Amino acid sequence: MTAPNYDPAAYGEVIAADYDALYSTIPDTEEAVSCLAALAGGGAVLEMGIGTGRLALPLRARGVDVHGVEASPAMVDELRKIPGGEDIPVAIGSFADTEVPEKGFSVVVLALHTIFGLPTQDEKIRCFANAERHLGEGGVFVVEGTILDVGAFRAGQAVIPRFTSSERVELQVLRYDAATQSVETTNVHLSSEGVRLNGFNNAYASPQELDLMARLGGLRLRERWGSWTREPFTATCARHVSVYARP
Repeated sequence: MTAPNYDPAAYGEVIAADYDALYSTIPDTEEAVSCLAALAGGGAVLEMGIGTGRLALPLRARGVDVHGVEASPAMVDELRKIPGGEDIPVAIGSFADTEVPEKGFSVVVLALHTIFGLPTQDEKIRCFANAERHLGEGGVFVVEGTILDVGAFRAGQAVIPRFTSSERVELQVLRYDAATQSVETTNVHLSSEGVRLNGFNNAYASPQELDLMARLGGLRLRERWGSWTREPFTATCARHVSVYARP
């Protein structure tokens, strides 16, 4: 469960300019924001891997006090270009270890499949421990992760269309190593301007593996949903939203 040659900061440098094109059209962003705001209950939120503010900016627009941790200065530069982004405090560094001055957060969140960007088990465990240090009494650490569909791979490879229009096509080309659970991803951007490529490696972990890592980091699973609308998590779900808290 180690992704070789992966540097989150370097990933951000490569993908920052294309990040919004890849992820701004995620259909349930509003549901994620509503869920996180409800969990915060008027308290503050710390987003690990804040990126360009897909969740942080609409949370802030709802009056939520939002802080962030981000490994990539290039991502933060993009965030600062967006109205309101310059007002969100962001610490630069790995979310496995980087702390912010403020503590006592009602919610710490790590969305999408960002936790898989930490290349080793040890770093993931340190991430859970870092989240625990930032939580206030009754606070929760919310982790969103994909469920790897190994059946989608043929000879260890898969091609997934992400977004298509009359002007551009976005594809992801994946290569999966079952021995290490590493997933090598290449984003392919096709448009009238030409072809652009960028990529990254992820170290996948199942929900059950994450639960054990959480325990080693001082947290326990409290709830797990199949989406941000809190639908039940079942064997057919393509992802999970897991809520961890202190025992």
